[in-house]
Amino acid sequence: MFSHVMLGSNDIERSKRFYDAVLGILGVAEPLRDQTSTGHTRLIYLHNGNIFCVTEPINGEPATFANGGTIGFKCNSSEQVQKFHDTAIAHGGRSIEDPPSLRQSTLGPLYLAYVRDLDGNKLCALYSIDQSS
Repeated sequence: MFSHVMLGSNDIERSKRFYDAVLGILGVAEPLRDQTSTGHTRLIYLHNGNIFCVTEPINGEPATFANGGTIGFKCNSSEQVQKFHDTAIAHGGRSIEDPPSLRQSTLGPLYLAYVRDLDGNKLCALYSIDQSS
């Protein structure tokens, strides 16, 4: 359904340190570094056919987060969710909502953790207890 997800950053090197650590928990390698024709830097993380990018906004305006928006990252276990959360906090992120925990949903039992990155983007680490989800 999606080709990629891209978030803006006000400090690309700070974001790189954060996302290298957090996405490393999921087995994601170092990003490709792309320079746009306008001279702005983009970080392109590739993993299992997925693309996650962090960019300096090319319009020159400050990067802002989406109110109501969340980027979800699929984890392989509740322990990986916890490690994602803890690594995000250790690298300057902020824990939000309830602590990492098991929650019931219409999709079945999910182990979730929510954090905000350094630019305020809301991230969710999610492990579906029912692996068919």
